[in-house]
Amino acid sequence: MAAIDLIVLGMLKKEPMGAYDMQKLVEYRNISKWVKISTPSIYKKAIQLEERGFIKGSTIKEGKMPEKVIYSLTDAGEKEFERLMSEIASNPIHIFLDFNAVIVNLDSLPFETQKACVADIENNVKKLKAYLEENLHEKESNPEIPETGKAVLRQQFVLVEAIEKWIADLKDSL
Repeated sequence: MAAIDLIVLGMLKKEPMGAYDMQKLVEYRNISKWVKISTPSIYKKAIQLEERGFIKGSTIKEGKMPEKVIYSLTDAGEKEFERLMSEIASNPIHIFLDFNAVIVNLDSLPFETQKACVADIENNVKKLKAYLEENLHEKESNPEIPETGKAVLRQQFVLVEAIEKWIADLKDSL
C-alpha cells in the first residue's frame, strides 16, 4: 500500500493535520477516484505510520470539542516520503480497469447480452467524462487548487477520451 503511505505522508508534508482532516481532503480532492484509498484506510494508515516512526501524533483539545490527534511528519517520515516518491515514480505503470474482467468474458455471453454489457460500460464512461468535464471547469480557474491536482484531472480526462474511442472500436468489432 505504498500509494496510500505516499498520499498520507504528502499531505502531512504540507501541514500537520488529523486523520479526519486527511479523509476530508481525500474526499475534496476526489483522490479515491484515482488511487485506491478509503476512509478507514486513512485512519489505519495514520496509526501504522506513527508506529513505524514516520509521523508523530499530538493530542489536542479545542474548547468543548472532543480531543483529537494531530499528526506531523518526523525526520524519518521526510526520508520515507522522498524514498516513496522515487520508488513509485520509477516503478512500471499498471492501469487496472475493473471492467476488463467483463471484456475478457464477453464471448461467453449471448450477443444481445454482450451488447448490453458494453453499453453499460459505455454509459459509465460517459458519466465519468461528464464528471471530469464539470470538475475541470470548476477547478481550472481556482488558484487554491495546485497545478499538480489539475494535471491529474487533465490526465484522467485524456484517459477517458481514449477509453471512449476504444469502446467505439470494440462495438464495431462485435
